[in-house]
Amino acid sequence: MSVPRLRAPIVLVHGLLGYDQWKLCGWTLANYFGCIPTSFTDAGNRVFVAALSKTRGVADRANQLKAFLDLHSPEEPVHLIGHSMGGLDARYMISCLGMADRVLSLTTIGTPHRGTAFADWGVRKLAKLIVPFFEKLCVPYQAFFDLTTANCRDFNEKVPDAPAVRYFSVAGKHQGTWLSPEWELPHRIVTRVEGDNDGIVSVTSANYGESCDIWPGDHISLVNWISPLAHLRGQYTDRTPAYAALLGRLADAGF
Repeated sequence: MSVPRLRAPIVLVHGLLGYDQWKLCGWTLANYFGCIPTSFTDAGNRVFVAALSKTRGVADRANQLKAFLDLHSPEEPVHLIGHSMGGLDARYMISCLGMADRVLSLTTIGTPHRGTAFADWGVRKLAKLIVPFFEKLCVPYQAFFDLTTANCRDFNEKVPDAPAVRYFSVAGKHQGTWLSPEWELPHRIVTRVEGDNDGIVSVTSANYGESCDIWPGDHISLVNWISPLAHLRGQYTDRTPAYAALLGRLADAGF
């Protein structure tokens, strides 16, 4: 499927521990969204990739996202595509920071709208050990707490959808076999509590908005990361056609 061209800019928002690009001496070593931004721009779309704090909480990251839009698209509304925590940042910005008239649509990718049991497990098992370490190094850590199921429950009560914004979602469904040992622990934890998941976020938690597409694969494969291990196992899937379909839905809706 060819990538459609939308009239308004597209803004990609990374998740927890994410980035826009890794560069060294002017060379781009990695893009968080892989080749997706290039596939969009090659089709004539205007694309911006936000760079937010890696570990600050949703409220702080949402304010950073607002500042990013004020800088890069101050006079034109945008389409947002947020991966993982980036989807929560976008929702908060739209509803709580007066940005509903600046966003046409939000498509969330593997976003834990209802939290994740893995965050619950991590906070319960590791917080007492890791938090003092973060505090000593002056590293923010609220993001890890914001992704628990209890905090996301409170989030959903306080962050209503904006009526004029179109909301869509994508969930990942990972098989969790012995061929993917890097996902074994979180996948098992989330499966036991929530059922099918992408290794971190359940299908139920990621399901949001008017419709939810389910893509086979793990949490980071949803943003087209090229994993050498996945290539060796024959599990790599190029997400470019799937992202083209996401834009196609927006184009069909008149955007």
